[in-house]
Amino acid sequence: MEEIRLQKYMAECGVASRRKCEEYIIQGLAKVNGKTITELGMKINPKKDIVEYNGKKLESNNENSKVYILLNKPIGYVTTVKDQFRRLTVLDLIKGVNERLVPVGRLDMYTSGALILTNDGEFVYKVTHPKYEIEKTYIATVSGIIQPEAIEKLKYGVEIEDYITKPAKVKILKTDATKNISRIEITIHEGKNREVRKMCEAVGYKVIALHRSKIENLNVKDLKIGQWRYLNGNEIE
Repeated sequence: MEEIRLQKYMAECGVASRRKCEEYIIQGLAKVNGKTITELGMKINPKKDIVEYNGKKLESNNENSKVYILLNKPIGYVTTVKDQFRRLTVLDLIKGVNERLVPVGRLDMYTSGALILTNDGEFVYKVTHPKYEIEKTYIATVSGIIQPEAIEKLKYGVEIEDYITKPAKVKILKTDATKNISRIEITIHEGKNREVRKMCEAVGYKVIALHRSKIENLNVKDLKIGQWRYLNGNEIE
């Protein structure tokens, strides 16, 4: 078997995404044949080398044990494998699955909706890396009656902290003058922290509810909040 990069092997073992595994390596959490590795670039032979993460030996998942799950995440759950504050995580919702799963990307604690979990590290990389431009669609309820000029700004990109967002697809779904709220649909392919909330704030509207309705063409309209199902082969492709 040919050699592969350490972070790729760790991702294939279901530790986390490849980029996150790179962080773990730099933090000194990975060992190869008993030696702690802190620099990127090392290659290993999975058939010969013993790789450990956080003191536990890793074994790559074979093709027959790959699992792909779509969850309709409720509010109040954090998107992580373990939480240092002992809050409920999305993995607490997945019962009866023995494989070690990791979330594909993140939804913040107060955002509901579509979230994929898998033990396929290469899949995580392809869905989360910006170069693949996987679209995520959100339904945002904002305070106030949103104006057309704000929608145009969101479409072409707004400045958030130290960057300008990529062009987005945005449309108004509903406005309610009595409640003084608007509901808009935003489709982006970036995955920066709390990006949709920050985008809306950048044009003067506070998000009061946020739901991710779709990842590419995968939607959760047939899943109740908190429910999950396995993806089929066509959906994975």
